[in-house]
Amino acid sequence: MSDSQLWDDVDAYFSGLLSPEDESLRAAQRDSDTEGLPQINVTPNQGKLLHLLARLQGARNVLEIGTLGGYSTIWLARALPEDGRLVTLEYDAHHADVARRNLAHAGLDRITEVRVGPALESLPKLADENPAPFDLVFIDADKVNNPRYVEWALRLTRTGSLIVLDNVVRGGAVTDPDSTDPSVIGTRGALELVAEHPRLDGTAIQTVGSKGYDGFALALVLD
Repeated sequence: MSDSQLWDDVDAYFSGLLSPEDESLRAAQRDSDTEGLPQINVTPNQGKLLHLLARLQGARNVLEIGTLGGYSTIWLARALPEDGRLVTLEYDAHHADVARRNLAHAGLDRITEVRVGPALESLPKLADENPAPFDLVFIDADKVNNPRYVEWALRLTRTGSLIVLDNVVRGGAVTDPDSTDPSVIGTRGALELVAEHPRLDGTAIQTVGSKGYDGFALALVLD
């Protein structure tokens, strides 16, 4: 058995046992596929991890940078109380329409808001609204701008908030200081920011699974 097949089998076992998809999650994935969205959403067990992190945070306000079809958004929004709020930023208008439809199908449209446009344009507008601090920020957008997304996440959070940065391994290329890949450069810059910033304390974890070899970083916002 190949490593990739073994990873798929283990993912399927964990997901089926601990994070089974219900009809709304399956529909969100099916709709995203039908609409031609890239198949880069989180896996069910990764979605469940985001859900549990939000619950551990006691999150009432969540910010997501990178919506795609709303699959991860559903996992996060389900961790919120009835009066909670989730704002998710999506560059592509078609992706945003699919996400809104999926969130409505899941009964989460009342507490979720999908904003369309480049995140680096949406984030200043969001900050101008002086929103309540976000308890958790999930960053899963273009990797080139990861350092700036982390900076904005820090600005829009509070002491004790959690920042989650996805796809940080880049197939192992993240270790190459001479890489010319913009996504690697952006990811390294974000990790270095987490390491050096006095208000952040973080770590990064490598993962394997049905999405291949990857990983994520967690950063706690300090005083």
